[in-house]
Amino acid sequence: MTSVPQPQSQSQPEPEVKSGIRAAVRAVPAYPFVPTDAPIKLDQNENPYDFPAELKAEATRRMLERPWNRYPDLHADTVRAAIARYESWDEAGVVVTPGSNVLIKLLTELAGIGQTVLVTDPTFSVYTLEASLLGAKLVEVSLNADFSLPVPELSAALEREQPGVFCIAQPHAPTGHLDTRADVEALVQVAERCGWITVIDEAYYQYGGHDYRELVRRSPGTLSLRTFSKAWGLAGTRLGYLLASRDVAENAQKLVSAFNITVLGQAVAEVALEHPEYMQRRVEEGIRERERVLAALKDHPTCQAIPSRSNFFLLRTPDADAAYRHFLQSGIVVRRQDKLHLLQGCLRVAVGTPAENDAFIAAAQALR
Repeated sequence: MTSVPQPQSQSQPEPEVKSGIRAAVRAVPAYPFVPTDAPIKLDQNENPYDFPAELKAEATRRMLERPWNRYPDLHADTVRAAIARYESWDEAGVVVTPGSNVLIKLLTELAGIGQTVLVTDPTFSVYTLEASLLGAKLVEVSLNADFSLPVPELSAALEREQPGVFCIAQPHAPTGHLDTRADVEALVQVAERCGWITVIDEAYYQYGGHDYRELVRRSPGTLSLRTFSKAWGLAGTRLGYLLASRDVAENAQKLVSAFNITVLGQAVAEVALEHPEYMQRRVEEGIRERERVLAALKDHPTCQAIPSRSNFFLLRTPDADAAYRHFLQSGIVVRRQDKLHLLQGCLRVAVGTPAENDAFIAAAQALR
């Protein structure tokens, strides 16, 4: 009779690998997000509307017409050309990847490893995460109390530290604050003079009413980071890109895996860029809804809805844990940010559909 090996009990811990894995990787916690199921999802700064059905059908038709047994474009060449036309940019200065978070990793590899990653505190967590994972020297400079850029302190750090990659978001994540153009240009001038690669993360730029392409065009070491995930409503297709000088783009492209955009991503990007009017209408609604929600909470007795120039805003509460649970009991999931520097008591809330925003306002007004 042949004995059948019994599976090990799941309660037995798997032995830890003792060598090979870099200490920097072991020391860094995983990306800080745990999905939570709720009827109203306002926790990931997503566009509340799906890609229009007729455009989804057209993208699907194009995808089905293309052979799936063949590799896609080597460097997303078709998508790069379409982005270049839309952005009025030199195609050689466009780099496309599956999401702008991939570009953050690549830019850290490009200019951070063995050098410096300079960021504000707080900032989008992927910047600090990638710097730590890749063993770059991470320098964090606190935002001002009103969330604006500390220009003198950042300028001093740019002068003092070994050049690497300098990252600023406009509008900021997670605060939604948009800085003056003069402050951003002043920092770019210092960074250019000192030999830094400057990343202006414009993931939410459509909601802020600004555009830094011309600054990037005249600053060879500066680039704009953009995404299809937010205003375009295409987070599920994972498409991000950068606009840069030919030199920066050429060297960044060396770090991008070949054939990294699928035939689906290619078809969706093409169709979206041919029909930007749908995105523009949704951005206009998102801005109106953002201002409506902020106005409705302006006189809240215990909470402060902090003005934003993005598709999300911060709600400062007396007790973030209690407020988070209150919203969850109301069928609404938001994102806790209260453990971050300067954000005590804060929840981050994405702007949803009018009906979702009505539900959020009602739940917020019941908070005490």
